[in-house]
Amino acid sequence: MKLTLQHLSIRSTNALDSWIEKQIFSLQPTLRIDEANVRLVRQLEASPAYRVHVHLVTPGPDVFAEGNDHTLQAAFTKVMTQLRNKITGRTAKRVNRIKSQLSAPTAKTRGIRAAL
Repeated sequence: MKLTLQHLSIRSTNALDSWIEKQIFSLQPTLRIDEANVRLVRQLEASPAYRVHVHLVTPGPDVFAEGNDHTLQAAFTKVMTQLRNKITGRTAKRVNRIKSQLSAPTAKTRGIRAAL
């Protein structure tokens, strides 16, 4: 996986970068991520001042999340929660689609037999 971090008006530190890297890599077991783009922004005039945007490039549809808060860690935590919810929603949607495909042929054959 390729990880790209952009820091806008925020000092890049090893501790911060490794924490973000660890958080993004924690998503790997549930979703295959080819590329992760993370943008950290501090807006001095805005309230809340910190904005985090994450774009995950995956084999299927890409996953996006964005969050604002008064601290960088809180904004990033919000984004990670959004990403986990989207990923688990994808998994649940896939499972439901498979279940409906398995049950659909029996329902259709019942309808055909009833019509005959």
